[in-house]
Amino acid sequence: MAQTAEELANPLAVLTPDVFDEALDRVRPVVHHTPLLHSATLSTLTGFDVWLKAELFQRTGSYKLRGPSNKLPQLSEEQRRNGVICSSAGNHAQGVALAAAELGIPATVLMARNATPAKIAATRGYGAEVILYGEFWDEANAEALRLAEERQLTFVHPFDDLQLIAGQGTVGLEILEDLERVDVVVVPIGGGGLISGIAAAVKGRRPDVQVVGVESAGAPAMKLSVEAGELVTLEQMHCSIDGLKVQRVGAKTFAVVRRLVDQLIALDDAAIFDAVLWTMARCKLVVEGAAAAPIAALLAGAVDATPGDTVVCVLSGGNVDLEQLRGHVLN
Repeated sequence: MAQTAEELANPLAVLTPDVFDEALDRVRPVVHHTPLLHSATLSTLTGFDVWLKAELFQRTGSYKLRGPSNKLPQLSEEQRRNGVICSSAGNHAQGVALAAAELGIPATVLMARNATPAKIAATRGYGAEVILYGEFWDEANAEALRLAEERQLTFVHPFDDLQLIAGQGTVGLEILEDLERVDVVVVPIGGGGLISGIAAAVKGRRPDVQVVGVESAGAPAMKLSVEAGELVTLEQMHCSIDGLKVQRVGAKTFAVVRRLVDQLIALDDAAIFDAVLWTMARCKLVVEGAAAAPIAALLAGAVDATPGDTVVCVLSGGNVDLEQLRGHVLN
């Protein structure tokens, strides 16, 4: 996917329907086509027809395998020999590690020191070299960029990469394949890669579908950026959900979101953690914090939809930090 300066300034010039079709062809041999589950309970509570896109059943436990499975096959032979590097709170790490292992590409992963131990162990289990650095993702990311230059490695950004975004957008294509009617898709937002891909993929085929994003109120970098009309870097974050905790969203993801996403919602972490427990109890699904954000938005009555609308919540992953969840329950 060659990118001109004009295309980089307008990511939607690159993220065409054909690009998503090609991405789906690349990822299909590696990823699961995850189920779309109907929720009678949420439908009754909200008045919508609610479906759950269960990416928690994806390989590695989250959607994050999709982007690298689209990007890495497009590397040159020299890039493959040298290897790849990324930074991640955990799910992107596992996605890059497994996608690299599938192709025999060496992978190095930078993770913050407070990353979930289970995610660290899983990433190493896929064969990647794991380096712990910094206290949050942005610090680990800066070190990954330095090492990429020092070691001549290809950097795989966790969200602000058009090939990665195209891979994540295959979630949206599967939703359209499986469900004849779709009115609203609700998606969690960290750096914006997932919602950018889904919005571009879905609206490229069905411009009438509404796309809603959900962030932590303690780290609403996308919402504040869209409201300001420019990228905003958060000076402080009061968010304990690693998949939603980003100081600055991507330039490319911001450009897509501001044009295609219809509503942005920010919720307190407590409401999102409550939705994790609610989803376990009522839907019998184990979801991580970021994945529960769309359900939290529905439970809060925050999603702008019409009674009877078909609403799809993207449950982005199931790699739960059990210690963090236990602390929320005890508190």
